[in-house]
Amino acid sequence: MAARLFQKSKNAMQSGNARAGEWVLEFESKARRRPDPLMGWSGGADTQTQVTLTFDTLEQAKGYAERYGIDYHLVPATERKLKLQSYADNFK
Repeated sequence: MAARLFQKSKNAMQSGNARAGEWVLEFESKARRRPDPLMGWSGGADTQTQVTLTFDTLEQAKGYAERYGIDYHLVPATERKLKLQSYADNFK
């Protein structure tokens, strides 16, 4: 089993920061996704990709993966870049 560990980012549709710093362990698909012949939706037989686990810290997520023998790779968190400007700068 292979998984990836990443940190959730802030939801762009809301101003709050709830659950923004959580770490997520997602399993990677073993097989390619294929279109369903009837509906045309993409899908696969691997149900492990539907499992996502959340943790408060990176150490907890790594500990879980190591305890259960899950190979993982860490996706580094991206740093938010704030562009502070005044309202008048919109009309320059």
